[in-house]
Amino acid sequence: MTRILIALILATSLLTGCGFHLRNKLSLPADLPAVKVESSAPYSELVKLLNRGLRASGATVVESDGSAGKDDAQYARLQVRSERWGDLPIAIDTQGRAQEYSLRYAVVFSFVRPDGSVIVPEQAVELSRDYVSPPEDATGTTTEREILADELRREMSASILRRIDSVVRAELEKQKNQPAPAPAPTH
Repeated sequence: MTRILIALILATSLLTGCGFHLRNKLSLPADLPAVKVESSAPYSELVKLLNRGLRASGATVVESDGSAGKDDAQYARLQVRSERWGDLPIAIDTQGRAQEYSLRYAVVFSFVRPDGSVIVPEQAVELSRDYVSPPEDATGTTTEREILADELRREMSASILRRIDSVVRAELEKQKNQPAPAPAPTH
């Protein structure tokens, strides 16, 4: 029992010493109202994952029905402008048949306040995973590709939320480091 306790204390001190820190909760602007995730595919898995991630960070999320309306002026909007998938052959056999592919997933997004001012400017994130698909035995290739696609969607959601977090944190740090305005002279 004491050996386990000593090992636990040693492991904890090593993790502390190496700079390991748990990831902080997503940081959003304090004055941000409810957030609406907008996409041309409002029921896509990425939209569901982004909504879930925003909720987990404490944001109030308004479900999108796919239509733009007059109420949109009261919500901050995470706009998923495009989602693109592609398979690129990266290895071929002696007969010229593709044996290995790179599954690519690219998303363009932006994040704006209700008044239209930009929090995170439009940017693209691209992720990829490689998989083997022997042409003479394609058993399981479709399932492997679907598993990789699900993994890429989860990673894409996390990547988008991290980018939002880093921009917001940088803005907060910038505001914190600015000198306070000088008081107006009184006469």
